[in-house]
Amino acid sequence: MRLALVEVVVVGIVAGFLGTYVVLRGMAFVGDAIAHAVFPGVVIAFLLKTSLFAGGAAFGVLTALAISSLSLTRRIKEDTAIGVVFAGAFALGIVLISTSPGYTRDLTSFLFGDILAVSATDIYLSVSIGGAALVVAWLLRRALVLCSFDREMALSMGLPVFWLDTLLLLLITLTIVISLRAVGNVLVLAMFVTPAATARLLVDDMGRMMFLSSVIGATAGVVGLYLSWHTDLAAGGMIVLTATVMFLLALALSPRTGLVRRLLGRARAEAGVAEAVS
Repeated sequence: MRLALVEVVVVGIVAGFLGTYVVLRGMAFVGDAIAHAVFPGVVIAFLLKTSLFAGGAAFGVLTALAISSLSLTRRIKEDTAIGVVFAGAFALGIVLISTSPGYTRDLTSFLFGDILAVSATDIYLSVSIGGAALVVAWLLRRALVLCSFDREMALSMGLPVFWLDTLLLLLITLTIVISLRAVGNVLVLAMFVTPAATARLLVDDMGRMMFLSSVIGATAGVVGLYLSWHTDLAAGGMIVLTATVMFLLALALSPRTGLVRRLLGRARAEAGVAEAVS
């Protein structure tokens, strides 16, 4: 249980931080494509009894390059290219895992996670890779933010925009791979998008959003794991559900843009109009 707690905290912090870029740059579909593309690489590594991390990371990088190449074709739009690549990659993973005897349990583990099976080696890999990704993203945050909001200015300042975009995709890919044990392939994108979207409802400042998104991600991981432990329900699902509940609460109760605040404001305005008329 202690190892599982460390894993969900690391994943929550790193995915929450990088999720800020995913949300603000509208990269959710790209992130989903990479998450699905990682799957066959993990399966191949599993069948060959080699590093799952290396297999997943390799396929994730190849997918990012494939999407970039296909999107250069004028007859194929980027979202179409992404859809073709991630559907094909995910189907390949399903076919490959079906060649393994007793593959149903392995498939379930890959798709939905198995956080309680995490080992000390997994923790070491998650902490080292996740920590490195976090440090790189933090050190380059100003350049990455500028590329996110004003690419023309970034280019005029001489920033290597293409390579910064590629680096961001690589960091997202590595984080997806270390997150598979916690929430699985199907739900991993939620660890990037939901905490960042929740933070976006609560704060405007980019730095505060990054910090808050990481806190929300880690909190959702710990609370979801605790609920899963005591209810004997799927840990990955409970973690994502916890993050979703936090998002819904922020959507309703945010002091700036919450639905409750807007409804109360509308009610006050209508009451004021009625009083003025009378």
